[in-house]
Amino acid sequence: MATPQAKPILISGAGLASLLLAQSLRLSRIPFRIYERDSSFHFRGQGYRLRLSAEGLDAIESVLDKPTFAKFWDACGKTGGAGLAAYNAVTGEQTEHKVPEGLASRGGKVVGISRGDMRRIFAEGLEDRIEWGKQVVGYETEGSADQEGGVRLVFADGAKSDWGSMVVGGEGIYSKVAKQLSGGKLKVYDTGARGIHGQAPSTSFKGLGEGVFRLRDDTNERGGVFLITNVRPGELDDPTVEFGWTMVGEPGAIRAPNDDYSVVGKTAADLAKDLTKNWHPKFKPLIDEMKESEAAFWKITCSTPSGVPEWTNDPRVTVIGDAVHSMTPAGGIGANTAVRDSALLGRLLREAGGYKPGVTAAYEKEMRVYGSEAVHESYSTAVRQFSIKIDEETSTTV
Repeated sequence: MATPQAKPILISGAGLASLLLAQSLRLSRIPFRIYERDSSFHFRGQGYRLRLSAEGLDAIESVLDKPTFAKFWDACGKTGGAGLAAYNAVTGEQTEHKVPEGLASRGGKVVGISRGDMRRIFAEGLEDRIEWGKQVVGYETEGSADQEGGVRLVFADGAKSDWGSMVVGGEGIYSKVAKQLSGGKLKVYDTGARGIHGQAPSTSFKGLGEGVFRLRDDTNERGGVFLITNVRPGELDDPTVEFGWTMVGEPGAIRAPNDDYSVVGKTAADLAKDLTKNWHPKFKPLIDEMKESEAAFWKITCSTPSGVPEWTNDPRVTVIGDAVHSMTPAGGIGANTAVRDSALLGRLLREAGGYKPGVTAAYEKEMRVYGSEAVHESYSTAVRQFSIKIDEETSTTV
């Protein structure tokens, strides 16, 4: 275990991957600090409900202590049904094909949890180690990897953190740590596809029943639009429970006013209602009865489809989650891959007793294999579902 005098590991960003890594470090008694650009966890909407694969659940369970994992598991919904049922959103007819649900993970159920609930549970016990309002723009190092030295974060206001033993960039697709570490090799492409997140009372989903559903509308002249949601058992008659959904449009189908995808609330809700005005009556309540304040636009991005690139390893700096392998929502594997990063890096740091030369190299070697596979799978699925195409030489990056 690390000694009390050890410099802390500095984590940039307080997203899911960062918080789960911090839980691993806390349980290993390895000192750390988290720096988050937002002012609190409630600063912005937390997004759509996440589906968890067997690999994702195993990674989370390997990190959390038993009481915390039990709390996490209790907060998860367990949805039955024979795979993902596809429907024509306008006619209400079930399409001929059934799409296998690859994320049925435990007990034959699809396991899911809202991003907000997941983040809240992962943050328990970490509150005094998070510094808010700290937008990271880079880092500085001193000394060699195997001698006394360190690394510190640089913030947008010019301030700098105290020296740490190591930096972990987990601040998402706009990660400055990732760009600096990789010399620009880590790229995130704008696919052109756009989405809207929303949620509605569980009673609005009665027309669907229990299961995982994909509703598609090809009548929009600007491009296809579809919605994905899952309906959990035992809660359809409780109006205090809300279920989430996410709507995705092919490039050009969904456009935020002034191309501003940070817009939340009624503006996003009104566009969702307009796009679905001709949908079948059994699907309309999902949109018409939505909680308008929770509606939010989002851009659909993807890291380099050919795989996580190689860069010159820095023993004191590495990256996790969307900062290194951002994915489209197709396949539902982005968050599952991110928590695998947290479990792997946390285990390597625990075994080393904290920062040691060689930890980041070992982590990156293993992460590149499963991370590249996941990005390729997500991108390939999105090509079929969203009609996107990325040219790694010419496509726009974010």
